[in-house]
Amino acid sequence: MMVSEPGQPAANSKALRYAATMMLLRDGAGGLEVFMVERHRQIEFSSGALVFPGGSVDAADHELASQNQFFHAPAGLDADALSLRIAAVRETFEESGHLLARVRGSDAIVSADRTRAIEERHRIAVAEGSEPFADLLASEGLVLALDLLVPFAHWITPVKLPKRFDTHFFVAAVPRDQVGSHDGKELVDSLWVSPSAAIEGSDAGRFKIVFPTMRNLIKLNRYGSVGAALSGARETPVVTVMPEFVQNGDRRQLRIPAAAGYDGEVFDFDT
Repeated sequence: MMVSEPGQPAANSKALRYAATMMLLRDGAGGLEVFMVERHRQIEFSSGALVFPGGSVDAADHELASQNQFFHAPAGLDADALSLRIAAVRETFEESGHLLARVRGSDAIVSADRTRAIEERHRIAVAEGSEPFADLLASEGLVLALDLLVPFAHWITPVKLPKRFDTHFFVAAVPRDQVGSHDGKELVDSLWVSPSAAIEGSDAGRFKIVFPTMRNLIKLNRYGSVGAALSGARETPVVTVMPEFVQNGDRRQLRIPAAAGYDGEVFDFDT
């Protein structure tokens, strides 16, 4: 069993691409909701799947991690852990328009109106790489609210697969008036949905949901509110999951650590 330090990439994983995924939460009329986006069917990774916003850590995220005037974070995080959180916030802004940041000197997350104005001025340029994320923060007088991100899960792609990711999942509450929207390029749809509705939609064939996303939806579905989900995540150690392929008679299956706290330990490969 490998218990991850909060937000730390796995040790001895230089061949992996580090990535961060954000599970944005709000309390809806029927209970807990999470923001999800549908990936374009013509892109290479998880095409057509309903996923949480996120993506790979890049060099600029590492550089920004050394400029502590641009973020507020929990004490004790090293540069790698900070870059994961920065990537989570940046990718979420690029993919959904949500921005977990504060105006410098304020304790409040930027308002929906201010976020929309920032989005209009910067979102496309940041997503296309023509404007560094640090420049957006400087020009808008913002500080990233990395302290709001709570580690929820850590998944590493199985060894035998050609493209491998070391992905950290974070949960964070988002202000209710920050509604969010997909980018219309890599992502073709977006929605706020209860974990149970997403699971039921997958069972009915309305959604394509890949294995790690489904396991984390099932885990998230144990909580009835944002407060309960955040408290549960803070109190539960994150156990690293690297699924192993196993053969059980004529069935190919995936095995994950029981200690990770999901809905089982062995799953048919087509789940």
